[in-house]
Amino acid sequence: MVLEPKGTDLEATVLRVFLKVIDLVGGPKALAEKKRLTWAGSLMTAAYVVVLAQEALKGEEAIARELGLSSAAVRQILRADPDAALKRVSEMGEGEAIRTHIAGGLAKAAYRLIRQGQEEPRVLRFFLERFVEVMGIPWAVLTLKAVKGLDFPADKAALLERLKGLKIQDIPAEELLERLEYPVQNPADLLHQIRLHLEA
Repeated sequence: MVLEPKGTDLEATVLRVFLKVIDLVGGPKALAEKKRLTWAGSLMTAAYVVVLAQEALKGEEAIARELGLSSAAVRQILRADPDAALKRVSEMGEGEAIRTHIAGGLAKAAYRLIRQGQEEPRVLRFFLERFVEVMGIPWAVLTLKAVKGLDFPADKAALLERLKGLKIQDIPAEELLERLEYPVQNPADLLHQIRLHLEA
């Protein structure tokens, strides 16, 4: 029996794929400079299609209905060649519109990289820092500041060097680090593991 991922898990994965696609095409600044900001909608749609197919195991027709797309558009996205799409993007001119199969190939490439643990740490760190500030989670803010610039995946020794002396909800960071699973993949994984042990 296949358990369908929760909607919030799918949304989070879609966002991660979308951010990785933006990274693959050179980042937000490159999109603006090359007059490609209109690509955002197509790239987000392609990210949704790929995640629904890979994570929720939905077929072309079901995805088309859910997203209000034609079956042909969904098919083009799912059958796109990631390597050909990456090559084509590098050849495209300023202001040139993105085609469905190119967006699909980029989304598939981004999904593959995320599954291999290759997310853009700067982007992930930026969103994490803003999120924990908005949510008012002081221990998370302090933890993120302490590990800023640290290369991930990180082992216990590297994290201990950065977090030594820090108290997380009155628990020494050293004590919490003894309980984590290593290597810690990224800052989000670090916060997630710490939170699980704080709630245990």
